[in-house]
Formats: sequence, structure tokens, C-alpha cells
Amino acid sequence: MMASSVERLCFVQKCILAPMVRVGTLPMRLLALDYGAHIVYCEELIDIKMAQCKRVVNDVLETVDFIAPDERVMFRTCNKEKDRVVFQMGTADPDRALAVAKLIENDVAAVDVNMGCPKEYSTKGGMGSALLSDPEKIEAILSTLVNGISKPVTCKIRILPTLEDTVNLVKRIERTGVAAIAVHGRMKEERPRHPVHCDYIQAVAESVSIPVIANGGSLDSVKTFDDIEKFRVATGASSVMLARAAMWNPSIFRQQGALSLETVMEEYIKYAVRFDNNPFNTKYCLCQMLRDRVESTFGKQLHAAQTVGEICEVFGMTEYYSKTTAELDARRSSIQVNIDQPLSPKLEDDIITMPIRFERRFYPPQITPKMYLLEWSRREKLDQPVYETKQRTQDRAFQSTLIVADIKYRSTLWEKSKKSAEQAAAIVCLRTLGLPEGREGEENSGLVNKRKRNDKQCAAVENKESTFRKRHITEPPQQEEEEMICRTKVVNGACGQTTH
Repeated sequence: MMASSVERLCFVQKCILAPMVRVGTLPMRLLALDYGAHIVYCEELIDIKMAQCKRVVNDVLETVDFIAPDERVMFRTCNKEKDRVVFQMGTADPDRALAVAKLIENDVAAVDVNMGCPKEYSTKGGMGSALLSDPEKIEAILSTLVNGISKPVTCKIRILPTLEDTVNLVKRIERTGVAAIAVHGRMKEERPRHPVHCDYIQAVAESVSIPVIANGGSLDSVKTFDDIEKFRVATGASSVMLARAAMWNPSIFRQQGALSLETVMEEYIKYAVRFDNNPFNTKYCLCQMLRDRVESTFGKQLHAAQTVGEICEVFGMTEYYSKTTAELDARRSSIQVNIDQPLSPKLEDDIITMPIRFERRFYPPQITPKMYLLEWSRREKLDQPVYETKQRTQDRAFQSTLIVADIKYRSTLWEKSKKSAEQAAAIVCLRTLGLPEGREGEENSGLVNKRKRNDKQCAAVENKESTFRKRHITEPPQQEEEEMICRTKVVNGACGQTTH
């Protein structure tokens, strides 16, 4: 399904940020665009991991996040780059590649397949440069993508041992219908210290009609903005893609000349704070910019930082950090008011369920929902809560079923750990019964065994719990409901109440 010419991203006469693992995250991409890059590629993301992700609109950050089952943000993008970001994936399977492309196509400008990475993490799965020895699979992947999505499809390769083999491969690639091809002018065995083969890139550019993007000139050829055009002319390419030169100082895309590293790093940090970038990723990118200075006193201070706040302190940007995080917290709190509106529990196969996820940051240190439920159970002289937890094989996620007073509770959301799954199940139970769970700012959030209950309170709990099914739970057939209630009654000798 081809896109119209108006929608398609143009790859002619462009300065492009190359895909770089651990570098091409949102802050770097936005910074490159600010300085003059026309197109930015994200870091290579593996299809198997992306296929498990869920697309989530992040109203706090104003981003679109693709979140893995373990809650890691695999890919984050925003409206500012939507028409200029290319999503690069690592894949060796046409069907899986298409599934991922369909997942993200409405949030990116184009989709790229990595066929040039020589690193083991990519090649061991038949991805990256391993594809260069399997042209049939290359054709299958690219053809499937071109015919299956509405956005342009590109690929990035390395050159083959002979010029003839390289030209023959790119001709086969062109026939799949890709919009452009990026060529790293080194063979898969070669490293940055080896000179780039401009003659190979030139031969490729002369042999195909689609745009060819030259890559690999950062060390020897591109030191300034003017060098970008010189490299393009030397290779005969349509456009130029920069990796390390942009990683060291993304303002190389700036037509007026590069800015000081200090200025660039501060602007990078602002984006990292604004978009809640992972602190270790932020530190990694800043250390790459420092290069030889990473062993200086300043570099060691940066290396010792463990949070974005500490990174800001090293750069004298504490005021910016405090102001920006306060704004994000205020927005988060405003949104959280809506999120915290009570969810209606449902009865599914004799199990009370709610879509609840346990988020540690909402609870004080040493306080958890499980603790609250245990204290409440002891107070009501019930058996200790029982957790039955299972693990899903495909992504190793966990889900726990909680049994309290012969009633089962479960979150419909899977968690990254057994502990989190149990906490989520406890939250379902506590919210269903209308009990405190220990969240920060929660009214009457003291531990249950520190609260005094009189007989009137016990009666109120009894009345509330005996009617919650009618008000909140999707009602099962009457006979089934009566049988379940009969099975789950527990008589509390202390106050004579019946607890469900």
C-alpha cells in the first residue's frame, strides 16, 4: 500500500542523523533537528522486542511511547519529529517485521531495515549485516514491508567484498520498491579506523535510480558543516548520513557553524529532562560528546552521577531541573486525578478482576498494598492471603491470583516480576473492598493494625462489603452469584460480621 507523493518523505539533498545504538534516542534526535538535520533515524530496535510493545499516549510528556511488558520504554517519539523520524528495526523475519511496522507506522515518517550492523547482538539472530549473505531474505522482508504499510521503506547496508557483488545486491534491493538505500562505505569486517570506500558508494549511486545515502565519512571526511556537501559530491550520493560526527557534536548540522560543546551538552540535557530520558542513557550520550575529556575531573563527576538530577547538578542546571520536573509533576498530578477515578471490578470465571498495575513510586518506602491487606486480614481474623502466581512463557511476565476469604482477585495486567504481580492482585482486593492501600497522600493511610475500630465501624464495613457486588461488579446470573456467596462466607467471631 503505497503512500501518495505528498505524504512520502524525500531523501534527496538531505543531511541525516544516522541510527546509533544508545545514542539515537529522542533527546539526540530532537537536538539534531534543531541544529539543521532534515531527517533523523532512531537507534536499531529489535523486532521481537517491539512486537511485544503496547502503544501508549503519554499525556504528561506529550509523547507516544511503545512500552515493553517489563514497562521499559522501547521507543519514544513526539509530534515535533513525526514527519522526519525514521524507525529502524533489526529483523530477519518478513511477517514479524510487518507486524512491527504496522504498530508504529502512524507515528513515524518512514521505516528502515538494518542490514549493516556487524555487532554480534544483531548478527546472531540473522539480522544486521548477516542479511547481506541472504539476498532472498532481504527481498522478502523489503517487499513485504513495501506492500504492507503506507510509509516509505528504506534499508541501510554495508558494501560487499567486491564492487560487482555490491552493485548486484543494490539492484535487487531497488526492485523491491524501497524509497532509498543508505550505504555505509565499509565492509562488515572493517571498523571506523579503516578508510571509507567512496568509490563503492559512487558506483552504487550510478547503478540505481533511487536516492543513495552516503554513510561512513565521520572520521576522515566530515569535520565541519561544509564537509558534508564535499562528502556527498565525492560519493555521488543524493544525501549524507552522519553517525559519530553527530554523536560527538550534533551541531555539526548547523549551517552557521558548530556551537561549543558546553552549549550543545546543556541543550541536550534540557531535552533529556523535558522528556524524562533514562539517566544512564543520558549520561552515556554526554560521555560520548566529552570523548577524551571523560577522564578529566569534570568527566569523572559526570560519570559518578546516577540520576538526571545529579547530572544537572554537575552542569550547574539544578534550577532548570527543579522547574521542569515541578511542571511535569503538576501535569502528572492533574492527570492522575482522572486516572484515580474508581475502576469497576468485574467477575470473570469466579475471579474478581480489575486492570491494575503496581507502581512503586506511588507508595512510601517500606509500605506496600500486600502489607495493608495482611494487616487487615489479621484484624478481621481471616486466614493469611494466598497468592498463586504464574509466568507467561513468551515474555516471562507474571500474573498473580490472590485468595482472601475464599474469594479470588486478579489484575488483568501482566507484570515484569512476581512481586509486582502479587502487589497488583492485592490492590484489586483492597480497592474492591474499599480499603486503604498505602498510597502517598491517601486519606487514612496508616497501617491497619494502628487504627482502632469500634463496633459501629465493623457494622459499616459489613454493610459495605455485602453490597459491593450489586453496585460495582458485573453481575453473574443470580444462581451463580448465590452459590459463590455461599461458598465464600466467613464468620468473624469477634464482631459477628460476614466478610466476602
